[in-house]
Amino acid sequence: MAEYKKNSLSLTNTVALGTGVMIGAGIFALLGQVAELSGQWFPFNFLIGAVISGFSSYTYVKMSNTYPSAGGIGMYLKKVYGKTAWTATGALLMALSMVINESLVARTFGTYVLELFDVESKAFWPPILGVLLLITAFIVNVMGNKAIGRSSLVMAILKIGGIAVFAIGGLWAAGFTFDQVVPSQSLTEHSLVDYLGALALSILAYKGFTTITNSGDEIVDPKRNVGRAIVISLVICTLVYLMVAFAVSSNLSIQEIIAAKDYSLAEASRPAFGKYGVWFTVGLAIISTVSGVVASIFAVSRMTTMLTEKELIPHRHFGMPGDIQKHMLVYTVVIAIGLTVLFDLSRIAALGAIFYLIMDIGIHWGVLNNLRKEIGANPIILITALVLDVLVLGAFIWSKAGSDLLVVIVALVLMVLIFFGERLFLGKSVRSRKNKG
Repeated sequence: MAEYKKNSLSLTNTVALGTGVMIGAGIFALLGQVAELSGQWFPFNFLIGAVISGFSSYTYVKMSNTYPSAGGIGMYLKKVYGKTAWTATGALLMALSMVINESLVARTFGTYVLELFDVESKAFWPPILGVLLLITAFIVNVMGNKAIGRSSLVMAILKIGGIAVFAIGGLWAAGFTFDQVVPSQSLTEHSLVDYLGALALSILAYKGFTTITNSGDEIVDPKRNVGRAIVISLVICTLVYLMVAFAVSSNLSIQEIIAAKDYSLAEASRPAFGKYGVWFTVGLAIISTVSGVVASIFAVSRMTTMLTEKELIPHRHFGMPGDIQKHMLVYTVVIAIGLTVLFDLSRIAALGAIFYLIMDIGIHWGVLNNLRKEIGANPIILITALVLDVLVLGAFIWSKAGSDLLVVIVALVLMVLIFFGERLFLGKSVRSRKNKG
């Protein structure tokens, strides 16, 4: 693939891309929603989510060690299921979950920016600001890998350092002690379904590690560094999430976190640091969300380009100049803009979690049944990852069916349309090749 450049991403830049996606969404967009479902126990929800993501990452590390590719997850699915509608559907669900992540982070960007201004209509501006962010991220991506790598590295350093300062400062100002680690609230305050549903969102906060696989053979020494980058990114993000979660819970009650769930970090900085803390936190949110969107667009355009070149998904250039990858950048941003305008943060997050977990289950199941010996994977770890995903997804859908049935219906309808659309497309492709032959 001529548009790809081998060895254009170092291990450091790759870790920056992974943490860029994870921290941008996980901290600023999902913390309040996880707290709403799990109460005072929400910091531990992020810890358990990291453990589950660690089991899931095992499959991706083993696959990337054997099959490093810029197609990442799309290529993994093709190895598992062949050139079938199941492969294309799973890959598109992953691509959609990544695009959904972009719109989630874009709206979060708009929500935090508004904390700097006294405006009456706070419902109007977040999608507008989010759209502007997506357009800016598109321009950065058009500039190429080196610009993305440099910008991601700088932003990763700034935001991880800044978030660490926020967390340590918040804990210090609140007089945090280890006695506060154990919540006063009983576990029975929430149902098991709610706790498991919250895990789906916390897992969504870690799913950015999968974007590393989409950079594939563009990474220096991919068979060694893809796995290393995934592990390093997960460890960094787990530490950051726990520090921030305890800092927020030390400065705000659960009711206050839920009331400000779309901008909880900014609200948590007020008791400790006043307006200067809010400015600092909003600055961090801007850096984190910008880098998250840039990294996510970079990854999803690579994967969808591979799917197009392998004739797994249809493609039309609509008169646009440039190569397929540039076209995919346009499609990705256009879809993300539509989601940013039409859906609120809670529904965007729910769709992303459902699509990602279904794709993840498909990866584990396929590897367990078809490739575990070829890649040297431990079946016990694969089964554990599969069972955990199924439990969390089932609980999350059950929870959403009771509180927001529409989002479950939308997810189901989209999956059905994608699957049968792919069957139709692949069937036509086979007939077309036979006619030409």
